[in-house]
Amino acid sequence: MTFIDPRLTERRNPRTAEIDLASPLEIVDLINAEDRTVPDAVATQREAIARAIEQAERTFRNGGRLFYVGAGTSGRLGVLDASECPPTFGTDPEMVQGIIAGGPPALTRSQEGAEDRLEGAVEDLTAHGVRAGDFVIGIAASGTTPYVHRALAHAQSVGAATGLIACSPPPSDALDVVEILIQPLTGPEVVTGSTRLKAGTATKLVLNMITTGAMIRLGKTFGNLMVDLRATNNKLKDRSERILMEVCGASREAARELLASSDGIVKTAIVMHFLGVSKAEAEKSLERAGGVIRRAVNRPPPPVPSA
Repeated sequence: MTFIDPRLTERRNPRTAEIDLASPLEIVDLINAEDRTVPDAVATQREAIARAIEQAERTFRNGGRLFYVGAGTSGRLGVLDASECPPTFGTDPEMVQGIIAGGPPALTRSQEGAEDRLEGAVEDLTAHGVRAGDFVIGIAASGTTPYVHRALAHAQSVGAATGLIACSPPPSDALDVVEILIQPLTGPEVVTGSTRLKAGTATKLVLNMITTGAMIRLGKTFGNLMVDLRATNNKLKDRSERILMEVCGASREAARELLASSDGIVKTAIVMHFLGVSKAEAEKSLERAGGVIRRAVNRPPPPVPSA
């Protein structure tokens, strides 16, 4: 069979060709069956994703920033992942940024033609000050988005590292500006061309791994505990206190006092407790340990409580 469009994400899915006749439960089963294939597609890219984590860690440690660049659903997913880093890992909002074709209005309403404006990509990256030492990851489900490829070309020209997440093989000439290619091939969508489905799910899984992996490498966790958060609201204050109670074996009141003395920074509070030092000394110890609590306090986190 000859396909009119060579992109995998634009092909018709034979398994869902009769979906317009399906009952609600049958629709759920059809979509669920397709979704179950996504993690396996992502797993094929484990080495490339690991390289992206390594590059992101290197970028952050050298003072650079990570940028996600995309259009439509891809752009929205990049902005979403970037926006979750500060509340999850206590990062500066500048550290991970999402750039979407068409700007902020495109987050809630389609901006027709934005993905085809090549110079718009250059303007957007320039406005964000993308420079040598940064890491720019393009997101293009179809592998062919003009805005994304132009952004990567510009990023490379200013000395930034580049990566691309695509769910269909990109044109060979586009790979000239891509250092790390992450290619989870999720195949035809349930609804032809609707890449917010399997391709979007795969993209979200990959983005989760890149930022979470890089943050773990930077010491943003103690074991699997989220310790580099800042207690900025009641939910986070409660979580912060509970973490200190578990890690330090402290009472709720003692945890609250420890948190107050560390200006609400859990990671610093843990080091203060175990080393018996001031906030400033704890921060110096963490800096010498590359931000990793285990190295700073020379002890593992507490064991996971049994269910």
